[in-house]
Amino acid sequence: MSEKRCYYEVLGVERNAGNADIRKAYKKLALKYHPDRNAGSAEAEAQFKEVTEAVGVLSDDDKRSRYDQFGHAGLAGAGQNDGDIFSHVQDLFADFFGGAAGGGRSQRGPQRGRDVRVRQTLTLEDAVLGCKKELQLQTPVECVACKGSACEPGTQPQKCKTCEGAGQVSTGRGFILFTQTCPTCEGQGRVIATPCKRCEGAGWEEKARSVTVTFPAGIDEGHRLRVAGQGLAGKAGGPAGHLYVDVALAPHTRFERQGLDLIARKQVNFAEAALGATLPFKLLDGTVRDLDLRAGTQPGDVISLAGSGAPDVNGPGRGSLHVVVQVEVPKRLSKRAKQLLKELQEDLAASDGNETSAS
Repeated sequence: MSEKRCYYEVLGVERNAGNADIRKAYKKLALKYHPDRNAGSAEAEAQFKEVTEAVGVLSDDDKRSRYDQFGHAGLAGAGQNDGDIFSHVQDLFADFFGGAAGGGRSQRGPQRGRDVRVRQTLTLEDAVLGCKKELQLQTPVECVACKGSACEPGTQPQKCKTCEGAGQVSTGRGFILFTQTCPTCEGQGRVIATPCKRCEGAGWEEKARSVTVTFPAGIDEGHRLRVAGQGLAGKAGGPAGHLYVDVALAPHTRFERQGLDLIARKQVNFAEAALGATLPFKLLDGTVRDLDLRAGTQPGDVISLAGSGAPDVNGPGRGSLHVVVQVEVPKRLSKRAKQLLKELQEDLAASDGNETSAS
């Protein structure tokens, strides 16, 4: 194909499709176009490579982000090539169909489950103070109909006729014997003659489950937590993979975060700024501290409260709270207030004149 099609069009999904929808679409198309089911068909092989390339990009958060923003051009020169794509997809294909996408060496012993990566958005309070969250995951589990066999209930896998159940085939060239993974059964030694209708021969299905994750106090945007053993189940008795949680922060109405420091704003009236005042300020945790405004405080002045920022997630340190002063100008004034301000204006003008004359 001289010009690549849109990856979303290739898989038949919307641009806002979630990972579960992308995986489901790929599974269906990969089953349809797999070379083992379309022996000798160059068109099916091309279709299989196309859907494999598409899922290799759309199932990778970084590649998908670049593709969404810049299209195919956004992947050029960024380490994107067919080898990268198909290497990335082999594990995904193995999870779906129990074998490697490229016909590589099959593993029959215990295999560690794949890791799962999710994104969790926290409020600033939860991030700074720490919290526990129950995350809802959609992960593959053993199909309840076929019990993971991938066969329609009442049927059994059949011994592969190509390798006679050995999982490997040998060919002789003179006195040399070459052995390779069986291309028909992908090294499994058996084939699924009648795939399970419920899971479409995958042996698994999506199921919701919850995982409780503890977010330590001080965690920040871009941090990643590892929850051991909460990824996908292992195969043949192998250990489960891990769950990785990428942290994002929701915007806050009063505070901004810069590393360990918090930034806030405080509106004061002209009299408080000019004469000085001690004003209460509510912190992120709900407690109240006093803000000491010196006389003559200017708009934009910053009052810092040490120890009132975010804790260091890696140590005992803690940041500061920086409060930016904003002087509020009233939009409506009473007659008395107007008169007093006029008198103040005249007094200030007189004071400025005396200072100018003296200088």
